[in-house]
Amino acid sequence: MRHSMMFSLPLALIACSGGGANSQTAASAEKPFKTSVIADFESPWAMTFLPDGRALVTEKAGEMILFDPKNGTKIPVSGIPAVDSAGQGGLMDVVLSPGFGQDKIVYFSFSEARDGGKGVALANRKFNQASDGTTTLDDVAVIFRASPYVEGNGHYSGRIAFSPDGKYLFFTNGERQKMDPAQDPKSTLGKVLRLNLDGTPASGNPLAAKGFNPAIWSYGHRNLLGIAFDADGLLWEQEMGPKGGDEVNLIKPGLNYGWPKVSNGSHYDGRDIPDHAAGDGYEAPKVSWNPVISPGGLIYYSGDLFPQWKGSLFIGGLSSQSLVRVKLDGDNASKADQWDMGARIREVEQGPDGALWLLEDGGQGSQGRMLKLTPAG
Repeated sequence: MRHSMMFSLPLALIACSGGGANSQTAASAEKPFKTSVIADFESPWAMTFLPDGRALVTEKAGEMILFDPKNGTKIPVSGIPAVDSAGQGGLMDVVLSPGFGQDKIVYFSFSEARDGGKGVALANRKFNQASDGTTTLDDVAVIFRASPYVEGNGHYSGRIAFSPDGKYLFFTNGERQKMDPAQDPKSTLGKVLRLNLDGTPASGNPLAAKGFNPAIWSYGHRNLLGIAFDADGLLWEQEMGPKGGDEVNLIKPGLNYGWPKVSNGSHYDGRDIPDHAAGDGYEAPKVSWNPVISPGGLIYYSGDLFPQWKGSLFIGGLSSQSLVRVKLDGDNASKADQWDMGARIREVEQGPDGALWLLEDGGQGSQGRMLKLTPAG
């Protein structure tokens, strides 16, 4: 159910308004959807919808924006900590608490410089909007930090997903372009983590008894830029491979996904990496790409607007400038569709009405637009 929130906006906020949902619409004979240009942002990274149909959008440089697709109004959200946005860093994922209707808690991730290194942090706090429209996250608290913080500006990851029962938070930590930490049992880098909602390691994580960091759920990952549960409670993850070898994985507790020991790609300097092979002790991807798609955002589609795609994964392609669909069949997955979008796609989200919403990356010629996809017919 949607709940409307009525308030009067100060002139300064009205002046921030952009084009609304009727700004531009284009249909392509090759695509089974029409594309509406909703708004422009500055290098947006992620988005999530509020119960009333508005959206929170993060921008790489460190801005969080409350956006109303109905009229294009943009309201900056205050309270965001300092963000280190060099390289691949930035203000990253944003997800509502499973109990947002009652607790109004927003979770988000960001990269920061701290104690001589850099890393990805997970934070949360209560969403608050005053009667004049001023919007804040009150008293933001960092509830988890990757370990260790290291030099460099790449492979932060930082994607967030809640378990279907709402009890646990799954958080991705990239291996920060260092490779070996993905196999280090004490480091959270190159891992999928399972946390309590307060950011502490969840009890019963599968590798804690073996001396691993108690937050680790799976390991041997590279740059994990998408994570989502399907209707059966299975956890799917996508990650960027090296030169080739982008992956979609079915994440299972305690398993080693192989990086950097194995990969279906090669090092950028041409050195070979052994491919995944049966019996090698590593969990192989369900789908891999070579040439790469450079996967950005990931969703599991559960809507009714595109009934033929219900139960599929959708992936935003960065270097491939594409929207990618992966078909699921139980615990198996296969390539289905790949549509040229003409821009780097950073984020894919399902809207309240089942439409697909995309965010362009804002880099390499992309405009950083928000797009809405609806059936072509």
